[in-house]
Amino acid sequence: MKNPLTNPSEETSNEVLDLDSGCIRNLPVPLFGSVMGLSGLSIALLRLDTFSLLPTVGWWLLLFTTGWFALLLVAYASKTVRFHERVMLEFNHPVRIHFFPAISISMLLLAIGYLTINPSLSAGLWWTGAVLHFVLLLRTLRVWFFRGLPLQTYNPAWFIPVVGTLLVPIAGIQHAAVELSWFFFSIGLVFWIAMLGMTLNRVIFHGGLPEKMLPTLFILIAPPAVAFIAYMGLTAELNSFAKVLYFHALFTTVLIMTFTDRFIRLPFYLSWWAYTFPLAAIALASIRYHAASEVIFFYHLGFALTLLLSLVVLTVAYRTIRAALNKTLCVAEM
Repeated sequence: MKNPLTNPSEETSNEVLDLDSGCIRNLPVPLFGSVMGLSGLSIALLRLDTFSLLPTVGWWLLLFTTGWFALLLVAYASKTVRFHERVMLEFNHPVRIHFFPAISISMLLLAIGYLTINPSLSAGLWWTGAVLHFVLLLRTLRVWFFRGLPLQTYNPAWFIPVVGTLLVPIAGIQHAAVELSWFFFSIGLVFWIAMLGMTLNRVIFHGGLPEKMLPTLFILIAPPAVAFIAYMGLTAELNSFAKVLYFHALFTTVLIMTFTDRFIRLPFYLSWWAYTFPLAAIALASIRYHAASEVIFFYHLGFALTLLLSLVVLTVAYRTIRAALNKTLCVAEM
């Protein structure tokens, strides 16, 4: 029985300090965004093969990311079994529901990372991730169609389910019929264009985003960058449409970078991980553009963006670890 004389804040603090109950009970699903960022960095390092050390670092980071993902998956599965009502709260939350596809996206990214290293493991991760992502996408769309969500709940994190469909073809062309990859690519491309208009409407005409969600503006970089990589894999042709995708992603990166003065003043939120994967996407897109065009500038750009990504990942990881040590990472927010 709960002690009626207990201070609620003290009760919450004690719960957080109890790793076995508090941290598992309040484990935030957005933490899977860290797997996306770490996976993106490891893949970028693996692609920079002109420097022999970088692919080795990328390989070890990929192994670490795999272990970290497995740990998070087990922890969240434990939360699902032991605190099912908390998971359902997140699953029905108008904002947090969009972070559940980060779980399937993590599988798809790891599948890309292992594509040439361990094709069998890559195939297993890809099939599991693709099927799970499709299920989560349908669930999310059902909420969009019938829940009647307030416009104030909209933010670029809603792009996460869309980005996942664009990721499917990157490894999918090696693991399944090409039509399946085109199927997912078409879903992501059309929804990205529609949601881009929704995002501009939200941030321009409806008071902008709350402070906590400002880092999610980086997510705007990911759809065109990932779409470019997927399209190049599907067609192997640097045509006009591919260039439109890449250069729109590049412009969006430049635009978001001009908001740096806003970002550096923000206190730490778990949403800081939104800085990482989009930077990985544009870095990888630049490396891919160089491979297709042989214009050396884009390789140097990809290298510079990977260096920036490494610094950002180290910074966000440090702040995340510090928050965990200070018992402020797994706290009840709903």
